[in-house]
Amino acid sequence: MLEIKELTKTYKGSKNPAVKNISLSLKPGEIFGFLGLNGAGKSTTFKCATGIQTFDQGTITINGFDMIKEPINAKKSLGYIPDNHATFEELTGREYIYFMADVYNVSKELRDSRIEFFSDMFSMTEALDVLIKAYSHGMKQKIAIMGGIIHYPKLWILDEPLVGLDPFSMDEIKAFMINYAKMGNTIIFSSHILPIVKELCNRVAIIDQGEIKGLFETKEEIDNIHNHFKDIVKK
Repeated sequence: MLEIKELTKTYKGSKNPAVKNISLSLKPGEIFGFLGLNGAGKSTTFKCATGIQTFDQGTITINGFDMIKEPINAKKSLGYIPDNHATFEELTGREYIYFMADVYNVSKELRDSRIEFFSDMFSMTEALDVLIKAYSHGMKQKIAIMGGIIHYPKLWILDEPLVGLDPFSMDEIKAFMINYAKMGNTIIFSSHILPIVKELCNRVAIIDQGEIKGLFETKEEIDNIHNHFKDIVKK
């Protein structure tokens, strides 16, 4: 579903790559955790995978489509939730989700049923017709998630998706992530909350200083991810 091969990205003015020779292969139906300290390269990897950032070398394939050669088809296959819950704050929540639905050609019938489902999940029904600039941090995160999943993409990329959510909403989105993966879709997400990583993930990669330093694929390894993480980032 997501194939990253030897991805390298260096930002202008920097001597060192933000990510260096990263390779990942994600399968349909799995939830993949991506761990690292701030500045380790998580967000850069995500931005390259979504086509937001160009990259120096390597290939990225999403749902069989090369991000460089077939960018439109690749981007149609993914949904992305950034860590800064970026939205258009002069729109209402409903207007923003409708805009996202238009981008992905989601029919009115489907978008309305999905808006009803997610707004009920997040207790956002009464806030849908309020300007986003009046939302709290948590509400902005919820509306960003709703907009990023409205087209039910094959690949869902989430950068710190649960930050700012109340415990009830966290439980709801975790349950949705599990069910969404069971439908054959793929999720990759970053998080600083290790218990959530242990709870949700089938596999976990640790990135440090722009390089993948560990890939953990068994329940026992993931259950001990805290110790693995400490050992890796100390080196």
